Amino acid sequence: MGSFKSSVFILVLHLLEGALSNSLIHLNNNGYEGIVIAIDPNVPEDETLIQQIKDMVTQASPYLFEATEKRFYFKNVAILVPENWKTKPEYERPKLETYKNADVLVAEPNPPGNDQPYTEQMGKCGEKGERIYFTPDFLAGKRLDEYGPQGRVFVHEWAHLRWGLFNEYNDDQKFYLSNKEIKPVKCSADIAGKNVVNHCQGGSCATKPCRRDRVTGLYAQECEFIPDEQQTEKASIMFSQSIDSVVEFCTEENHNREAPNMQNQRCNLRSTWEVIRDSEDFKKTTPMTAQPPQPTFSLLQIGQRIVCLVLDKSGSMAIGDRLKRLTQAGKLFLLQTVEQGSWVGMVTFDSAAYVQSALRQIKGGTDRDALTKSLPTVASGGTSICSGLRSAFTVIRKKYKTDGSEIVLLTDGEDNTISSCFNEVKQSGAIIHTVALGPSAAAELEELSKMTGGLQTYASDQAQNNGLIDAFGALSSGNGAVSQHSIQLVSRGSTLQNSQWMNGTVIVDSTVGNDTLFLITWTSQPPQILLWDPSGKKQDGFVVDTNTKMAYLQVPGTAKVGTWTYSLQASSQTLTLTVTSRASSATLPPVTVTSKVNKDTGKFPSPVVVYAKIHQGGLPILRATVTALIESVDGKTVTLELLDNGAGADATKDDGIYSRYFTAYNTNGRYSIKVWALGGVNAARQMGISQQNGAMYRAGRMKNGEIIWNPPRPKINIDDLLSKQVPFSRTSSGGSFVASNVPNAPIPDLFPPCQITDLKAKIQGDSLINLTWTAPGDDYDHGRADRYIIRISTNILDLRDKFNDSLQVNTTDLIPKEATSEEVFVFKPENIAFENGTDLFIAIQAVDEVDLESEISNIAQVSLFLPPQTPPETPSPSLPCPDSNITSAIPGIHILKVMWKWLGELQLSVALG
Repeated sequence: MGSFKSSVFILVLHLLEGALSNSLIHLNNNGYEGIVIAIDPNVPEDETLIQQIKDMVTQASPYLFEATEKRFYFKNVAILVPENWKTKPEYERPKLETYKNADVLVAEPNPPGNDQPYTEQMGKCGEKGERIYFTPDFLAGKRLDEYGPQGRVFVHEWAHLRWGLFNEYNDDQKFYLSNKEIKPVKCSADIAGKNVVNHCQGGSCATKPCRRDRVTGLYAQECEFIPDEQQTEKASIMFSQSIDSVVEFCTEENHNREAPNMQNQRCNLRSTWEVIRDSEDFKKTTPMTAQPPQPTFSLLQIGQRIVCLVLDKSGSMAIGDRLKRLTQAGKLFLLQTVEQGSWVGMVTFDSAAYVQSALRQIKGGTDRDALTKSLPTVASGGTSICSGLRSAFTVIRKKYKTDGSEIVLLTDGEDNTISSCFNEVKQSGAIIHTVALGPSAAAELEELSKMTGGLQTYASDQAQNNGLIDAFGALSSGNGAVSQHSIQLVSRGSTLQNSQWMNGTVIVDSTVGNDTLFLITWTSQPPQILLWDPSGKKQDGFVVDTNTKMAYLQVPGTAKVGTWTYSLQASSQTLTLTVTSRASSATLPPVTVTSKVNKDTGKFPSPVVVYAKIHQGGLPILRATVTALIESVDGKTVTLELLDNGAGADATKDDGIYSRYFTAYNTNGRYSIKVWALGGVNAARQMGISQQNGAMYRAGRMKNGEIIWNPPRPKINIDDLLSKQVPFSRTSSGGSFVASNVPNAPIPDLFPPCQITDLKAKIQGDSLINLTWTAPGDDYDHGRADRYIIRISTNILDLRDKFNDSLQVNTTDLIPKEATSEEVFVFKPENIAFENGTDLFIAIQAVDEVDLESEISNIAQVSLFLPPQTPPETPSPSLPCPDSNITSAIPGIHILKVMWKWLGELQLSVALG
């Protein structure tokens, strides 16, 4: 028991660190604990899959241990078994482990046949990733030829996830020029192999040498580097862990800094081991002197959802219709958000706690309606948050253990005694979601969600921003199939005057439509409500509740696909519209939007990064219009357009993750985040593009001196889209963060331009260099930079380490464009020898109007390659060529003629290079 309590204490400390994700992973005496591997509910039941997961982790642990110089190993892992699998005595109920905080997800491939392991990374070099993805076929060993042993692949992906490393191969550019030589993109450079092409024609294939392009000097795209079967080089795992001899990460000594790969581009030419060495994990540990134990596993099966609402009814809740707004949001949660089959209880509190409802299972509308009648209607008294929490634990324990249960805690009041129940919360095993309402909610409130892995949200008193309904609408289960989750399509609000109209449309796409709800709220009198479905039929049947100032319509069956139109009319009051729905089919994944920020505390002048992930199952949605609304504690709202362009705050282009820096602080305190996503004619599902951050697919392998080719990897060009149009609308709550150190107005300009991370260079003509990049802004990726500084060098490390001493390019005519625009600049190198075979390295820095400088960009490389001149044809040596009559009469002469012709062709091909 003592060991268990110690582990819980370490886990709580980890959660309080304010990490980007809700991962439960923590390091305990060199061993990683709290790893959660979840099996997706859509994976068919197969007990062997559980053993395959265990085998992978068990094989990976000693490989990780040796690769990290005896520093790290896998200590314990929780495997989440789907609720729809058969129950077994060895399956326990989860505590804080959920699908939302799973570190590894095992799911069916989407599209089918694409079994590439990969890791979702939103952040910069050195920042933790989000999640690793494996497929059942990969775990079953059906992709050994393509990726190598599963345990080794897990270590490769773990390095993405835990330490923020990037790949050291490059599928888009497999070779580069260096000192006139063509070199494969690899690390280390000492890995030996052959550059070959699998040439297929007429149903047969043959291995041939790669041919050099006379214009670029490089091999053609179909050329592959196939490592030799026998190797002595030990690095690097982030290049190809499938090579038997590779058991290490690249270090400063053997890192290939010239290779144009993501590790060099994102990590400023640093080796993978240097990045690991800079991690918090490394700083906390020393090498072990003994071999680590094998990993241990716990099998956890998701059960029915158990949730208790803990709602503040203190006197301050009477301010500004807060209690009415709580009732409206509570009704949305009870009528729509909470899933069928869940158990729900309710507690209210002021200076004491009151049980409004014991746990009641949601079996239908009767149960939902009964629970809505328990919502508070009168506000009075003080604020005792701990009384409410303790009462909720009692409600839950009357029927179930608190392990894995959820508490939704809403409060608007100050309470300086909240820390008195922290230990009880830690020991309960319950997940607490916090909703802070108004500017005076207890300062320590978010600590409860941090220590339990819950969601933290904030809603201001500005009713038109719909923040309270958004907060409750975001509280779908962290478990279960996504088809069961409530999905918010629209959240809008407006203050109307003089019989104004609030008009708009709602897109119901083919992936949703079941259990669709239109919810309208007002602050004074019921508005006129008009709603038409896509066929133009007017919709009647709204249930109007004048006491709580809301009306709602539950669309029967599956809502029609298309554009729904609404018109709301009112005078001198605020209206809001919320539309939610569920998946139209259990087999068709809905388009989902999840949003978040990179930290829960923003300390001025450090920017906050806002992210929105838009996917349909495993397929990223591209070219959507994504907007974030950030509302401060004083009700002011800032709008940001989020981008998936691989520049600024966005780590990877076209991965369905949209990002942007937030720098527009205006006050200290809480900020809420809401994201709107709209897909129309420009949006599309991305099919089969190789993942940017995953293990390398081996085109082939050497065996007994021969190359055995693997089948081509499933890959479709970015323009080959599953659908030309994917119209949809979604709204997502991104939680909240707390800002500090914000100075009084006027707020000084302390934000530099963001780093340029997508600088590319190519030769134009014989000696010009063409540069392209995405423009940064005056403040990170907002506004317009004042000027650019471009420098060049023939030594890559000199350019990185001595940028200010490197040769500067004349940029007098280069005027920066607005942030996120494409920049193009062509120049001719001067005062530097730039001749055939010269390797030139280029970097750029942006400067704003108060001389704040960005970080140095990624370093781009060009190599001047002048194709050899084609020699004029010369007569053959003076050996008479026998005529056909002689060749037929003299044996061997015909053979000599053929050989002579072949030698001439060989001479010409050598001359051509």
